[in-house]
Amino acid sequence: MTGFSDHLLGARASRPRKYQLRPVALIVAPIVALILQLYIPVFVTQFAFLELPLLVTVYFALMRRDQVAGILIGCTIGIVQDALSHNPLGMFGIVKTLVGYFAAFMSQRLDVENPFIRFVLCFFLFFFHQFFYWVLVRTLLAQPMPMEFGTVLLFGILNGAVAVPLFALLDRL
Repeated sequence: MTGFSDHLLGARASRPRKYQLRPVALIVAPIVALILQLYIPVFVTQFAFLELPLLVTVYFALMRRDQVAGILIGCTIGIVQDALSHNPLGMFGIVKTLVGYFAAFMSQRLDVENPFIRFVLCFFLFFFHQFFYWVLVRTLLAQPMPMEFGTVLLFGILNGAVAVPLFALLDRL
């Protein structure tokens, strides 16, 4: 391997370290993210692109480095988000469950403390989240839903850019 890939994969990737997250942080951060997800677009429409529950799901799944924990975190946050929205119950639950699994899976193979890796993972997981939600709406609900790839890519970049300082803030918890 090259020096760059050794740095990205790091020694931690071969021996993944699970973080002990405080139970208060596991409860308070998703609740705050869900509340902000409801009220930010109402008061500041420019921040409607933010998917804070997704970013919190990705963060906790990355830090736990356990697929089962990632599934449970994603499922819980997704179901609560469904309950608070106008969407049919389970749509965000299914999508965030898969995102939690893939984030935990990737955390075992990459150095997720690297800000560049965090940005790239959040970008791709946001794109995966939006694409899979689009597939579910079209197949399970048989509803037409437009998919604007340019907008999704732009919002993915913006969510990745927000994720890096948000993850640094959550690291301090």
